[in-house]
Amino acid sequence: MIAAQLVQHASEGIALAPAVPMEDVPAADFSDTPLWLTMLKGQMVFVFLLLNVLVVIWFERRVVGQMQQRPGPNRFGPFGLFQTLADGLKLMMKEDVIPSNADRVMFIIAPLITGALAFVSFAIIPMGSEVEMFGHTTPLQLTDTPVATLLVLAVAGVGAYGFVLAGWSSGSTYPLLGGLRSTAQVISYEIAMGLSLVAVFLYAGSMSTSQIVAAQADLWYVIPLFFSFVIYLVTMVGETNRLPFDLAEGEGELGGGFHTEYSSMKFGMFFLGEYINMFTVSALATTFFLGGWMAPPGIAAINDGMFNEGWWTFLWFFLKMWMFIFGYVWLRGSLPRVRYDQFMKLGWKIMIPAALAWVIAVSLIRASQVGYFGDTLWATIITVAAIAVLVIAGLLMWDRRSQAAQEAEQHARQAPEEVDPFAGGYPVPPLPGQRLVEPRRAVAAAEPVTVDAGPGSTHDSSEGDRG
Repeated sequence: MIAAQLVQHASEGIALAPAVPMEDVPAADFSDTPLWLTMLKGQMVFVFLLLNVLVVIWFERRVVGQMQQRPGPNRFGPFGLFQTLADGLKLMMKEDVIPSNADRVMFIIAPLITGALAFVSFAIIPMGSEVEMFGHTTPLQLTDTPVATLLVLAVAGVGAYGFVLAGWSSGSTYPLLGGLRSTAQVISYEIAMGLSLVAVFLYAGSMSTSQIVAAQADLWYVIPLFFSFVIYLVTMVGETNRLPFDLAEGEGELGGGFHTEYSSMKFGMFFLGEYINMFTVSALATTFFLGGWMAPPGIAAINDGMFNEGWWTFLWFFLKMWMFIFGYVWLRGSLPRVRYDQFMKLGWKIMIPAALAWVIAVSLIRASQVGYFGDTLWATIITVAAIAVLVIAGLLMWDRRSQAAQEAEQHARQAPEEVDPFAGGYPVPPLPGQRLVEPRRAVAAAEPVTVDAGPGSTHDSSEGDRG
């Protein structure tokens, strides 16, 4: 209830921090931005994302190559820079195959949904402060609304339709399983991601991305909301299906996952959407926790903030965003893929409860700053903390009991301790805890038996029961 009222206050623009009232935090001013300039900025954002995708694919190959002591792409263009362009041309020239059992309409629409929606979220990202463009003063942001962050979460939810439609419309088993797995993964980690951002709303007192950046003028939220930052880092990797959480594309289990049956540029749209989503969540992390386009504290104080205004601000935003992209590449070159049940357990049993407890704590802290509790603050904090500890302890005990029951059931159904690897005609390795029969007994069981059927004739047979 407290969190709900505080979010309501935030959406209404009521101050949550007495030191920085929300009426003093400026929002992005688009009054001097004509329609044609808005359309031009939209085209610039589109080209910016496409160029970043071309660079990041080359960058990922080169960095992982250096981590694995191999060169990476180094033939086409200087340092292999044009390799990504060549790969794009190769995709365009490949044959576009549609399976005979596929739903043709949904099969074509699914990659368009995934690829197109990936661009939408970047419309509300503030990439810099106000700059001069063609005689007009305009912010380096396409648009902004009082609930801009909710737009990003809504677009991410709709993007899951592209995965499930791609898997279902392919008319094949592996894509269907991959689509269900990917959709469950995205939806599960969206919950924890949304909860981690609630703490940001409570601190900033607004859901407008430009106001959230402006509210971090004195202190970046990565410091007071470090726990939310860690939760967001984990969920952003799971949300984008990247290693070690690329379980929707488990090649050893599901082929290529939901896009197994796709080829040519239809596959390229899924590929494009995945990489643009990486930039989107990285830009959001920069906006919510690292001060957005603001310069680092030491640099911001030089020459009365000269480096904290104009086109310099785009440079800081760009460097912060690419810092997260490097983290993506580092993870891919370092960690193996986790097991799916472990991944879902991390999301539902650890990330979501921890994010809920943190939102309650932040709600109490912010409510105390606006005088919501009066003199009963510490009694309320102790009561809520005790209830949270009891609930978490109960959940842990229940989880341990369920695991013990499953282990006991598996032990009761344990396979025989001694097995013959050739009993079924094919060599089968023993399971954990089993041992093979003695070699002498196994050879004796496999020897043929000669039956005398009369003079001049023999009949060989093997025992049907090999022990």
